[in-house]
Amino acid sequence: MDHGWGRPEQIRRGPSMNHPERVVVTAALTGAVTPKDINEFIPLTPAEIAADAYACWKAGAAVVHLHMRDDAGVGTMSADKFAETIRLIRAHEDCDVVVNCTTSGDNRATDAERMHHVATLDGVEMASYDAGSFNWMPGGVFMNSPKFLGELGETMMKRGVKPEIEIFDAGMLGVAEYFMKKGRLATPGHYQFCLGVLGGMPATVENLLYLRSKIPADATWSAFGIGKDHLPILYAALALGGNVRVGLEDNVYFSKGVKATNVGLVERAVEAIRLFGKQPATSAQAREILGLPALVH
Repeated sequence: MDHGWGRPEQIRRGPSMNHPERVVVTAALTGAVTPKDINEFIPLTPAEIAADAYACWKAGAAVVHLHMRDDAGVGTMSADKFAETIRLIRAHEDCDVVVNCTTSGDNRATDAERMHHVATLDGVEMASYDAGSFNWMPGGVFMNSPKFLGELGETMMKRGVKPEIEIFDAGMLGVAEYFMKKGRLATPGHYQFCLGVLGGMPATVENLLYLRSKIPADATWSAFGIGKDHLPILYAALALGGNVRVGLEDNVYFSKGVKATNVGLVERAVEAIRLFGKQPATSAQAREILGLPALVH
């Protein structure tokens, strides 16, 4: 498979030249850890995840970010589960949602296991590229070694999979820049600012403004805040001209004491975008904004 992303003649140069009035909504449907005991609406099986993906697409999400769970509900990097989930999403012939898969869904996985689905599966259009390691408090060290990042970037370029460069702290910008200069991470980049994880940058408007000011001019970007910080970062991202991510991976409450659903979080983001005077991007428009080729069914 070769999506063609990264070829100079196919690279889009950034959001200002493609649908500046449109905002890409990403729905992060389920993380690697949070159980249904905390929120019964968290999807765990491929069928549940695919059903939420379709419903979120219908509600206005252009991209779905996928984690997988094993039969015990714990994060897994099983390529078979990714393949089954993608198959179920694409079984809806009307659904052209952009498929974005994690590469960090299981802290027990080897480097090879973390990128196996990217290297082998058709249908993976984007994948996360966590640009550094840090103490993810209080659970442990989130490891993304230079060796892993170099190999992951090369694998993505070979397969035509666009990196979603996840930035948890400012130093990670330099890591991404290093691999771009070495030709081991494709450009222009798409950055996802992940704010509010204990051990990374706090979810403040000031931090988001700083990060946005440090990325290349031709880059696209999105942002989200963890938990209670999801709304301030969503509104700030809109004000700063970025894209947004919502979903049960990042926040399990719609408001204090009220459990969220993925669809409900997408619907609120879409409403906020429209109140701001813009429109949610369709998946086809998102592909143009992000520099992805059109979907071929």
